[in-house]
Amino acid sequence: MKTLSNLVNHAAAGAALALVVNAAWALPTAQDRVYTADQNSNTVSVFNPATNTLLGQIKLGNARPDVLSPLYRGEINVHGMGFSPDHKTLLVIANGSNSVTFIDTATNKVKGKTYIGRSPHEGFFSADGKEVWVVVRGEDYISVIDPLTFKETRRIQTDVGPGMVQFMPDGKLAFAVSSFTPTVDVIDVKTHEIVKRISVVSPFSPFLQFTPDFKELWMTHKDVGKVTRIDTRTLEVTGVIDTGFISNHLSFATVGGAVYAYVSIGGENVVKVYSTGKEATLVATIATGALPHGMWTSDDSSRVYVGLENGDGVDVIDTASNQVIAHMAGGQAPQALLFLSHVVAAGEAGTANLVPRANHDAVNIALKPVTGAGKGFVVSRNLGVVDALEVSLFKLKPETIYTVYMSGQAAALASFKTDAKGMANGTMIGPVREAARLDAAGAGGHLLVMEGAQPADASKAVLVDAL
Repeated sequence: MKTLSNLVNHAAAGAALALVVNAAWALPTAQDRVYTADQNSNTVSVFNPATNTLLGQIKLGNARPDVLSPLYRGEINVHGMGFSPDHKTLLVIANGSNSVTFIDTATNKVKGKTYIGRSPHEGFFSADGKEVWVVVRGEDYISVIDPLTFKETRRIQTDVGPGMVQFMPDGKLAFAVSSFTPTVDVIDVKTHEIVKRISVVSPFSPFLQFTPDFKELWMTHKDVGKVTRIDTRTLEVTGVIDTGFISNHLSFATVGGAVYAYVSIGGENVVKVYSTGKEATLVATIATGALPHGMWTSDDSSRVYVGLENGDGVDVIDTASNQVIAHMAGGQAPQALLFLSHVVAAGEAGTANLVPRANHDAVNIALKPVTGAGKGFVVSRNLGVVDALEVSLFKLKPETIYTVYMSGQAAALASFKTDAKGMANGTMIGPVREAARLDAAGAGGHLLVMEGAQPADASKAVLVDAL
């Protein structure tokens, strides 16, 4: 296809320019920022990467569970993020209130908001900064927004469940992965038309990223624990890597002249590092806090920042040693994470319009099998007079009810039905932390998962806590 060939050829020049620009910045400094989109506290946490400290939070809505009545103000499930090419605007997606919030990075102030279709997931500015594309994962299109008027200007039809979109630096092509369809849509940015669909191994792909030279696109498959590589010139799949249980996000760093891929593996609480040659190989495994999720690399490749979904903060990885060198406490259940350079003027504090941290640290409880191959984990978060227990269950019988108990209590905390893959996830709310003393050293045997509606019995449980 002549048009498609021309678009691909233009990409090489743009990629070379991007490499020159990135190489000119030495980072991190006090003028740079790390951001996380915090799904449970409905905040954006703002960090200073020069000191590895939380500066404060941008409050976009009330923390869970204060979302059980009609919501007239504020956002729910602050989840995705993107940014403008000049780093002056932060884009924040809330998939519970279907909103796109535009934030001035110099002042941390909301300057605009757009409400779009059901459950948007991620968004990004086009390479020229003139359009914002937001994938509407609960439907089947990409919403195109004017970043000056904050109005939706058109919709780009896709397959069901677009998960994320990113642009080639020359502005010719965009790539959109899907969360419900095993394809990648290649889109002509000028005409807003899909020019090719690339088949991939899984229908659940929440994240994509380009290699530093933009010659490849790598995308995660969270449901099957894999990463797919796509050549951005031939638009063909060149490889699939088995990465691990709950492969969330990925990022690249150039270390010693070689490019490496860093992949957050939520089910193993690690970041895995891969070479990026023709045959990708695992070169390091870095232990992190609970459920690593969002990732981004500093522009000088010296640091990789990892949001901890169940750790309510960020781990900082030094790429020279592949070690976690710092932890920054932040918002509750961070999802997307970004590193942005040169957003604060020299000498400025950059703390305007920030509020203090609104949440406490989470307590993580692993679940171990008594019988079978099941696994799971529970996250306990204090919400004042009540607590929230987020339960995630895996590798159990499909389409089956499981009941969660606290040892010594006859009444069940909650029941969950697994899906066709034997997975279930849900949140229980109540005054449980004090009774269970889940954060007490040496405490154990407090949480039991029973198949069906059986009464609590540790000897017959499917899963018990591993404290």
